[in-house]
Amino acid sequence: MISYEHICTQTCKIARQAGELIRREAASFSATSVEVKGLHNFVSYVDKCAESMIIEQLQSIIPEAGFIAEEGTNTVQGERFNWVVDPLDGTTNFIHGLPPYSVSIGLLEDNIPVVGVVYEITLDECFYAWKDSSAFLNGKEIKVSENLTVHDSLIATGFPYYDYHLLHQYLQCLEYLLRNSHGVRRLGSAAVDLAYVACGRFEAFYEYSLNPWDVVAGTLIVQQAGGKISDFSGGNTYLTGKEIVATNNKIYNEFLKIVQQYLKK
Repeated sequence: MISYEHICTQTCKIARQAGELIRREAASFSATSVEVKGLHNFVSYVDKCAESMIIEQLQSIIPEAGFIAEEGTNTVQGERFNWVVDPLDGTTNFIHGLPPYSVSIGLLEDNIPVVGVVYEITLDECFYAWKDSSAFLNGKEIKVSENLTVHDSLIATGFPYYDYHLLHQYLQCLEYLLRNSHGVRRLGSAAVDLAYVACGRFEAFYEYSLNPWDVVAGTLIVQQAGGKISDFSGGNTYLTGKEIVATNNKIYNEFLKIVQQYLKK
């Protein structure tokens, strides 16, 4: 019988090893090594090296599993299991020497997340969960916050950097939240934003124009920490639908209503 806990433990070790590689390279990294994938979308040899290392090691855990990886090191998908890998979530932060940035590794079984690991490199914080487990940070159980209202909440978001079709509505939503919450933060790593919702540092996170490797690991961690996840319509396409709302269990309905007022298409 498959042990999700064992798989998660092994995945945490791999994420930490990739993080150590990235940490070493950060000490001597030069912005001249950056490649442009698209408008304001960057990749470096560090992303590619970390992804290759992660995939090589993950293959030994579940040999039949496929991969959905941001930098395309291996894009062969499996019938039952698929790893979803972002070797360096927050590349723009990394190339500017700015925290946070992270390694994000999720495992899908029949397209449902069953293992999630987010390793925030600069603070040496490993967030993780597996199917039917609690959520953890460096071995300690974590829970979402108990705050009851948006007014008493700190919100996380991500600014669009190439997809501006909802920019006007997004800015209207941002203005409302700035006026009616404890504030809004933009850290630059969706995986970290989700991990911070899971451990109660944020009450909510929302963003559009995301990819599966940005969110698969973090969404499982939020859910196992007691939080709620949906797309902007309140549905379950958040892994592939490029939009996400993640909150603690208390403010979800209020927060989703606000997001829908401005961003529901």
